[in-house]
Amino acid sequence: MPAGAATIRIVAAVVEDGQGRVLVVRKHGATCFIQPGGKPDPGEAPLQALARELHEELGVRLLTASARPLGTFEDWAVNEPGQRVSAQVWQVRVDGEPCARAEIAELAWVPLLPPHGRPLAPLSEHHILPAARTLSGGA
Repeated sequence: MPAGAATIRIVAAVVEDGQGRVLVVRKHGATCFIQPGGKPDPGEAPLQALARELHEELGVRLLTASARPLGTFEDWAVNEPGQRVSAQVWQVRVDGEPCARAEIAELAWVPLLPPHGRPLAPLSEHHILPAARTLSGGA
């Protein structure tokens, strides 16, 4: 890691569709897909931030009782060159049909196992989705 590389702290969700696929999103102007989520506001608890971000970006309601922690993962940020991203990640269920809103240009359902069919950020491809596979029993 280059000296002085900043780390962006975020919260992120793994939302499965019951068919072994996971929701990923692409922001306007970006080429890689990432997990839905975002940066907590000052003083905001992680799951509160995740609930807010899922509502703002996808129009869904986080079912908080469903949240299962996957861990905290770090890799290079795809949308902020030269910066790292550290994500607290939960596997969650949501109420409502996700649709692209706010800064989200596109959403896609990708298989947990590669090939994913979409260009994924390293954080998703190398850390989050493998952890979700392990939690789901290797599916």
